Amino acid sequence: MITLDDVSRIASALPGAIVHPDGHSFAALRGGKQKGFAWVWMQRVDPKKPKVPCTDVLAVRVAGEAEKQMLLAAAPSKFFTEAHYNGFPAILVRLEKVDEDEFIELLTDAWGCVVPARVRNAYVANKLKVDAEDAP
Repeated sequence: MITLDDVSRIASALPGAIVHPDGHSFAALRGGKQKGFAWVWMQRVDPKKPKVPCTDVLAVRVAGEAEKQMLLAAAPSKFFTEAHYNGFPAILVRLEKVDEDEFIELLTDAWGCVVPARVRNAYVANKLKVDAEDAP
């Protein structure tokens, strides 16, 4: 099970990632502007009242509609969406249903969707180098 503290720890390890002080949203700079790659889902509990943070569900950016549909179909107990996200490249993730390795991959991919290509490519190259050095 992943917690918001875990999300902050994982996001903080990504180059250029910004963890907002409220701990509810995560972004990176692109073109001088912050681009969100994950944020706490705001749930409408009562139709006549404002949405409230649902800290056990995180909205996570994905590469596009094809990836979104693949994830939704592959694991509906972990991933879902709502009308607000129709046409937007993000899925909603039930944090209690994903393990840490799976979540690291999701969050890293989400981060990779918003950072400049040079930052993403340098990170991937470094990760491949480290992984190769750690291989038996």
